[in-house]
Amino acid sequence: MGRLAGRIALVTGGARGIGKAIVTRLAEEGAHVAINYHTHELKEQANILQKHIEQTYHVKTMIVQGNVGIKQEVDQMITKVEEALGHVEILVNNAGIAPFESFLHVSEQTWDSTYETNVKSIFLLSQRVAPHMIEKRYGKMITIASTASVLVTSPVLPHYISSKAAATQLTKALAIELGPYHINVNAVGPSTVQTDMTSAMFEDEENHKREIEANPMKRLGTPKQIGDAVIFLASDEAEQINGHLLMVDGGLTVKAAQPDDQLER
Repeated sequence: MGRLAGRIALVTGGARGIGKAIVTRLAEEGAHVAINYHTHELKEQANILQKHIEQTYHVKTMIVQGNVGIKQEVDQMITKVEEALGHVEILVNNAGIAPFESFLHVSEQTWDSTYETNVKSIFLLSQRVAPHMIEKRYGKMITIASTASVLVTSPVLPHYISSKAAATQLTKALAIELGPYHINVNAVGPSTVQTDMTSAMFEDEENHKREIEANPMKRLGTPKQIGDAVIFLASDEAEQINGHLLMVDGGLTVKAAQPDDQLER
């Protein structure tokens, strides 16, 4: 039996990258998982992942489309999950975007969409699932934050960096408010992980080398490492951990030097 056997989990942005690794680790630990995706282009990836999970780990799973930054779609999505799997007990707020636009060029639309996906979604989803968690006196909410939550990273993307700081502070605020109901609210802070989101930055091999060299471990993080951290925070082993940002960054946020800004290169 896995550490999360029978639990009901929802992972936003779960069709690929870090989200896919989190979905897989949850299933390995016995949780039933709802996989959220947004765009039609990701539906096939979500379907493939769902089939793999069901065939490999023999847990219940479903895919559910929805823009996590829009309340109506969040409400509809959660209702579908509740009808198919049950009330959400583990919420992983993983969905995030990082448009590569410098401060002087970033548009209002990009700014707003970044905050909707990276911050507002946490508020909407957490508020929607919290009442049942409060009633049950059990729940785990986990935000996928970033090294950008605590320092200015490179490349400098003010819309993304400030949104991740806001997401982390929101997570901490929820931890204080929901803690009395035995709901644990925490965050995981990855450093650079090679996924679809970072593929544009790594088209330049020099950028790739600089990121590795800048990390004290001299390597990039992996999606599975982030999934492992999520499992820990969702497990009973982390029962007394609340309002914490668990950095999975190889020590990057405790060293002063950062990679040179690559945005204008």
